[in-house]
Amino acid sequence: MTSSPEHARLLRLATRASVAVASLLIVTKAIAWWLSGSISMLAGLTDSLLDGVTSFLNLLAVHYALRPADDDHRYGHGKAESLAGMAQALFIGVSAVLIAFQAFERLKNPEPMGAPWIGIGVIVFSLIMTAALLVLQHRVVKATGSNAVRADSLHYRSDLMLNGSILVALVLASVGFPQLDAWFGLGIAVYILWSAIQIARESFAVLMDQELPGDVSENMLKLACSVPGVLGAHDFRTRISGNIWFVQFHLELPGELTLSAAHALCDQAADAIEKVYPRAEVLVHADPTEVVKSLNR
Repeated sequence: MTSSPEHARLLRLATRASVAVASLLIVTKAIAWWLSGSISMLAGLTDSLLDGVTSFLNLLAVHYALRPADDDHRYGHGKAESLAGMAQALFIGVSAVLIAFQAFERLKNPEPMGAPWIGIGVIVFSLIMTAALLVLQHRVVKATGSNAVRADSLHYRSDLMLNGSILVALVLASVGFPQLDAWFGLGIAVYILWSAIQIARESFAVLMDQELPGDVSENMLKLACSVPGVLGAHDFRTRISGNIWFVQFHLELPGELTLSAAHALCDQAADAIEKVYPRAEVLVHADPTEVVKSLNR
């Protein structure tokens, strides 16, 4: 099973939009930081620089993940998305450490902030662009279930909070509380680090073939067993690769069925699951119920 043309179009649109937004914000934040010297703005610039790198990695990973299965990769290339998620977590974690270091330095050696209103204008622009990108990413994740776009969306959601915090810090600095800029930068660093840990956990779960949520697996099992003529199912296993859910199990059928009849029931069980969960690719093995009973003795 491969992604549909519409899914592929949405994934490419989301990754290209992410790179474009990150590039635009890098330029505007660099100018604002140069003029203001704000640590919070430096935090935003550092984060946008890493956003640009991770978004570009995402673009490459999604392009690779959308390639159809071949002789060397029979299950497709979907896990490239999770590898990109791990890379994102690493870059985001590094950005958090850099921001925290700069914040501590500014707390030890306070400096006046220049041109805060330019920074405020840039951050308002950043909030608008980030919010628009998040709306697009939400649509794509809902339609495709992409892990890479979900990870990208997670750190852009953190960017929305980051930029909001920078806005508050700049406003407070402009009215006489410049030291709060460094404290806000430190708080932002902690939040970014937490986001990196969450991204890494999700990506690691996919790379380690973690099962689908229990309620999803249970419902799939019920759907398979609801097919008339099916006596039961066992050895139910699931895993995720990109936006595909791989599902396999043994179907318990009457031993007197012909091979053609057993094959038809297996197809019906697979279809029942795939109709409710279009992302699922189901592999079914038929077991005569007599064999199952003898094995359970």
